[in-house]
Amino acid sequence: MGKKLFYQDPYIKSFTAHIVTKGKDEKGNDYVVLDQTAFYPTGGGQPYDSGTIENINVLNVEEVEGEIRHYLESDLDDSTSSVEAIIDWERRFDHMQQHTGQHILSAAFDNLFNYKTVGFHLGNEILTIDLDTESLTETEAEKAEQLANQIVLENVLIEVKWVTEEEAANYPLRKETKVKEDIRLVIISDFDYNGCGGTHPKATGEVQAIKILDWEKQKKKTRLQFVCGNRVIKQLNQKNKVLMGLTQLLNSPEQEMEKSVVRLLEKVKSTEKELEQTGEKILYYEARSLLNSSMGKSVVSEVFQNRSVQELQKLARIIINEDDNDNVICLLVSQNESRLQLVCAKASSDGISMKKIAANALTMINGKGGGSDSFAQGGGEALVSADQMLQHLLELVQGE
Repeated sequence: MGKKLFYQDPYIKSFTAHIVTKGKDEKGNDYVVLDQTAFYPTGGGQPYDSGTIENINVLNVEEVEGEIRHYLESDLDDSTSSVEAIIDWERRFDHMQQHTGQHILSAAFDNLFNYKTVGFHLGNEILTIDLDTESLTETEAEKAEQLANQIVLENVLIEVKWVTEEEAANYPLRKETKVKEDIRLVIISDFDYNGCGGTHPKATGEVQAIKILDWEKQKKKTRLQFVCGNRVIKQLNQKNKVLMGLTQLLNSPEQEMEKSVVRLLEKVKSTEKELEQTGEKILYYEARSLLNSSMGKSVVSEVFQNRSVQELQKLARIIINEDDNDNVICLLVSQNESRLQLVCAKASSDGISMKKIAANALTMINGKGGGSDSFAQGGGEALVSADQMLQHLLELVQGE
């Protein structure tokens, strides 16, 4: 079903092959199978290789029923029998660095703390491994990272062997292999022995560096985020840009950044509290103004623009609490773009039901709401103007 050149030499960047067959998968996607290929198919946590075949972009590579299918951006000419293919080497080498770095870091956690790796994902930006432990300390993470980078620094040769199940039993495998024949071992001598079908460099030094970014509890496991190789440099560049931008915005050196941010957050919290208190005072004066302008009337009513229902509720409560006779009815309406909000309130639950009044009015605007006989609110579509809604509420109150 085609020679796997990526196993013969993971450093192959281009190759020539003959077309064995063309076909469609169950979703109707066209693919081509070659007599040999250097394109790695998705598997074992490692994504597929990209590149071109006859200058046509390879969109996906999968191994299905023993054949490696290459999905192309457009069809090959029917007369084509031999093709020239080029691997996206930057993507391939990135995957080699990340996958090998994962082996090293997983082995470090295993060797130091007996934390087994039970899950692995190689993403476009970061990698994750799931460790079989409910908790992970900062000290443990630092020790594992240091050991992993020491193995990288020592530039240990990486050996790949094909063995039988019986032969595999002679090696101290980090985990049991899923396959029982044609087992492929990836060996970092005296450190890690692991069954794996991925692509790896010749020596650990090509991984360059391993950096743990973060971790979190996932059910009874710990999910660890990290990067290797060139991704470490990219992460450093990204974080350095953010840090440099913050130093200018906060006018603070890098060493004082954390303290500056804490001071800023405390100031923001204090300012928000002051604004909230000021807003409460403004609502109080607004309520007194509405009561004064409605002196002698049993209903206080007003139309607003762009006031939230929460503001209307606060204002209505202040009005009914400030009323000296405890018998005032408060009707407030606000138009917010294409919606209307309304609040109906009074001090006592006796007499007219505010819930009934609001429910009746809300039918005009396909609205929803709720509340009690003394205090109700709701909102809906602005099918009528705010003035028309207030007039309707006044008529409903008068009718009661």
